Amino acid sequence: MTSNEIAQRDEQAAIATTADTGPTPTAGTTALMAWAQEADLAYQMAQKLAATSFVPQSLRGKPGDITAAILAGAELGLKPMATLKSIDVIQGTPALRAHAMRAVVQKQGHEIELVESTPERCVMRGRRKGSDTWQTVEWTTQRAAQMKLTEKAEWKKQPQNMLVARATGELCRLIASDALHGMPYVSEELEGTVHAEVVPAKAPLSVAALTAPAASTPPAQADNAAYSVQIGGDGQWDDAADDSVDWEPEQTSPAS
Repeated sequence: MTSNEIAQRDEQAAIATTADTGPTPTAGTTALMAWAQEADLAYQMAQKLAATSFVPQSLRGKPGDITAAILAGAELGLKPMATLKSIDVIQGTPALRAHAMRAVVQKQGHEIELVESTPERCVMRGRRKGSDTWQTVEWTTQRAAQMKLTEKAEWKKQPQNMLVARATGELCRLIASDALHGMPYVSEELEGTVHAEVVPAKAPLSVAALTAPAASTPPAQADNAAYSVQIGGDGQWDDAADDSVDWEPEQTSPAS
C-alpha cells in the first residue's frame, strides 16, 4: 500500500469518527443536560411526596408544581425539604414565605434587623454585605389601609405579623434583589396569609431600643404575645410551625 493510499484511508477514518460522535457539546449544553437530569430526579421525588402532609396545601397533589418549587429552591440554596416549608405557588406564581426570604438574604451575608414591631407599625432595616449604609423600611396600618389591605381577613386577625411580612419583602428587594433569583415577593404579599410567624412582644436590641425608653409589659401578657404561633388562613395548623420561628422571643425574668 502506497503512502497516498494510507493517508487517504486515515482521512476517511477521521471523517467517519467525527460523523459518529457529532459536534462537541458546549458548556451550555452540558449544563442543560445536567439540569434536565436533576429535573427528572426532582419529579420522581415530587410524585412520592405529593400526597404527604409535608407538602403545603398550595402544592399538595401537584407533582409538577412541587418539582418546579424544588428546582427553584435549589437555585436559592435550599434543600428539597426546606423548600417545601419555604415556597408557595400562588395563582401560578412561586413565592417565598417571609421567614424563608430573610433566611436566603442573611445566608448571603446581608444584615436584617427588626427595629420595631407593633400592631400599628413595623420598622426594619438592612444593609448589604460589606456596606456601611443601612436601608430602612417602615410599614404602618395607615399605609396598608391606603392599599385596601386592612380590609382582608388576615390583616384584621394579625396585623402585626402582616406588617412584618410586608416589611420583609420590601427590604429584601431593596438590599439584595440579586439573591432572590426571580422570586422577589413573599407569599404573604400575594396570598395575604401569615405562615407560622412569631413576633416578640418587644423588638430585640435595635435602634429603637437605644433611642426610646423600654415599656413595661406584664409577664403573662408578654408570654402570650411572644409564644403564640399563628394559624394559616385556611384554618389548619401550619406544618412549618416548629421550624420557621424567625425572631427569638425575649425572655422575661420571673417576678421577685
